[in-house]
Amino acid sequence: MLTSTLEQPTRLTSTQWLICIIAAIGFAFDIYELLMLPLIVRPALMELTGAAPGSMEYQLWLKRLFYIPAFAGGLVGLWGGYLTDRLGRRRVLTWSILLYAFSAFFAGFSTNIWMLLVLRCTTFIGVCVEFVAAVAWLAELFPNPHQREKVLGYTQAFSSVGGLLVAIANELAGTYGTHWFTITVPTFLSDIVGSVAAEHQHEAWRYTLMSGLIPALPLILIRPFLPESPAWEKKRATGTLRRPSIAELFSPELRQTTIVTALMFACSYGAAFGAIQQLPQIVPGLADVKAMVATEVAKLELPKDPIAAKKKTMAKTREIEQKVASQYTKMQEIGGLLGRFLLALFAVRIASRRNLLRTFQIPGLILMPAIFACFLLIENRTFFTLNLEFMLLGKLPVTTMSIGVLIAGLFTVAQFSFWGNYLPQAYPVHLRGTGESFAANIGGRMIGTSFAWLTATIAGLGNPSPDVSPFRFAYTAAGVALFVYVFGVILSFYLPEQNPEMHPE
Repeated sequence: MLTSTLEQPTRLTSTQWLICIIAAIGFAFDIYELLMLPLIVRPALMELTGAAPGSMEYQLWLKRLFYIPAFAGGLVGLWGGYLTDRLGRRRVLTWSILLYAFSAFFAGFSTNIWMLLVLRCTTFIGVCVEFVAAVAWLAELFPNPHQREKVLGYTQAFSSVGGLLVAIANELAGTYGTHWFTITVPTFLSDIVGSVAAEHQHEAWRYTLMSGLIPALPLILIRPFLPESPAWEKKRATGTLRRPSIAELFSPELRQTTIVTALMFACSYGAAFGAIQQLPQIVPGLADVKAMVATEVAKLELPKDPIAAKKKTMAKTREIEQKVASQYTKMQEIGGLLGRFLLALFAVRIASRRNLLRTFQIPGLILMPAIFACFLLIENRTFFTLNLEFMLLGKLPVTTMSIGVLIAGLFTVAQFSFWGNYLPQAYPVHLRGTGESFAANIGGRMIGTSFAWLTATIAGLGNPSPDVSPFRFAYTAAGVALFVYVFGVILSFYLPEQNPEMHPE
């Protein structure tokens, strides 16, 4: 177990609890904002571009929406990490949360695909900066290694709570959205950005985006009571805070840490975005989903006009597919939540950081490719079918696919918490935000999320029809998962081990 002779753990003060609560909210909603896209991208693209799934235009915008915001977030996020070291953890954390919350809200009013793309970019920028500032803030608040590992591990576990919440929000929007307020662009703005068509003013994907405003509300009230990081503030006050430098990340002392952590962070994100986040593209190919769509469409009273009938049929199809996708997203995040709690538990019991990470890498290497390769091969023929009633979660289908999704989430998502624990100890105070940001934003957000673009590109080769596309996505996701896991395990042998104490100055 990790122990410290320098600082002994103490009971949390009210201020420390307040900081942990804000950090947990931030972690929860940064994943909430990111996981919106896989849930809303299909209906949003079909509405804003008019393109059918599997078409060339659909594939093009799918790749753009996954990668361009990630690229913008990674690039600006690196600068955000630098500002975290220059201006302080609290200030940057606060403004990053406000940025992504309001960006997500206004994205719900998107009247064209370019507006959605721009607002997804600003959302991603806020998320990328928030993670870095929050991790540095928490790490410096708790000098005792045992306490620090627990606080970082358990607050990051709320990221998976955020993933669970966005799936619930999406399902609620799909079920009750027709009874909610009408989404319209104010008159004074409609001449600039256009207006939302009447038939799309109660779309579930719009309400899901707008729900991203939630984290800004408690932050506005609590912010005046939040203190700055004591370690950073002490150095700034005494004039000993050195200026951060990206070049210093590649000094002989830090070069290996910087390169290896960035590449391994990319592998963690590659598995998530290249495989797990493709579930909404895979779900329409499942046999039980096709049967459900056929049954529900047969019950519709279709108008005689063929165009109107087609629109009504497509709307019902989107509703069913989105509902099922949100159910599987819940299973994924339940698995991720278990993984993050296991990571927090193991972090104070496994001294070797390499062995801690491999506890999740090795099983994931074996199971992830197998899970995705089998999804459509078995066409969801379950070993058993059972609906479990969960409080506030609705009915979650327990099938071979949903169990596989849970396992995939457990071993992949747990690695994100690992990096939140590892990175603060790898860099000194004046370079902590910059170093974390390089690994998380250049490695994870820019390189790692590009695997979503890679999966979509490979799956779309030959411009497959919508009926073939889900199969291609599933098999491509399996190949991508295998590649990033193998590469990640190899890189783990070069990951520098750490002392329990924070990096010396």
